[in-house]
Amino acid sequence: MSVLPSGEQWTIRAGEYSGTVVSVGGGLRGLSYAGREVLLGYPEDQPARAGIGQHLIPWPNRITDGKYTFQGVDQQLYLTEPARSNAIHGLTRWANWERADDGSDESLVEVGYRLHGQPGYPHQLDLTLTYQLDATNGLTVTARAVNVGAGDAPYGYGTHPYLTVGRQIDECELEFTAADWLEVTPDRLSPIGLAPVAGSQYDFGQARRLGDLDIDNAFTNLPTPWEVRLTDPATGNSARLTSDTKWMQLYTANAIDRVGLAVEPMTCPPDAFITGTDLVVLEPGEEHITRFTVSS
Repeated sequence: MSVLPSGEQWTIRAGEYSGTVVSVGGGLRGLSYAGREVLLGYPEDQPARAGIGQHLIPWPNRITDGKYTFQGVDQQLYLTEPARSNAIHGLTRWANWERADDGSDESLVEVGYRLHGQPGYPHQLDLTLTYQLDATNGLTVTARAVNVGAGDAPYGYGTHPYLTVGRQIDECELEFTAADWLEVTPDRLSPIGLAPVAGSQYDFGQARRLGDLDIDNAFTNLPTPWEVRLTDPATGNSARLTSDTKWMQLYTANAIDRVGLAVEPMTCPPDAFITGTDLVVLEPGEEHITRFTVSS
């Protein structure tokens, strides 16, 4: 019997919302409202591309050279973005997650995965992702991590959904509020420093057309909660993502022809394992929970 590249498929429904959770990475293979996509998906006979719907655990974004020091011990991660010599997007994107709920509620799917220690990350975490659909409020995703190891563990969470309104994002209006954006090097996308959003090319405090602007940057000093809204001015259709994380990454998705806008909640910035900026340190038995919501 053949196995789908994205693993097992679990459908969730509520009102006019429907989506598909998959076992590979515990990811989301699309979300629609009234028959139109709100989150970009991909076919069941293909693996996720460009990070679509994946979760980034135990770190989001990049760690330059995959090297960091934690509690006095030097660590070297595998370079999973070899062209830029970075370790990117954590360790669980391609792992097989297992369903944890009983399947009796069609609006709910919960999946779990135990992350064991490995080169560069010698820690043990129990991870749970809960997908809850509501006919009025859309999809809420809750990510929970528990340190089940014997020592402290560095931790960060991120995710990689793409908002879509069914047309090229160049033709859409974007709106979000942030005080600062993170400048990165053009070659390796390594952090340089923060710069003010106000008056910059990334100032979308008032909704305006995205055009051909390229964005692949993190933003911080956000409202609580923050919201990113993508709107088709021709139809009024919109897609929005809300979260309370301290950081978010926006990516205009040139790699997939700008058919969606990646809006990535992140608990910490790139290189947090190196710098310690907003890094969560989980003591044995301690848990961390974060959420985000997507709606039309």
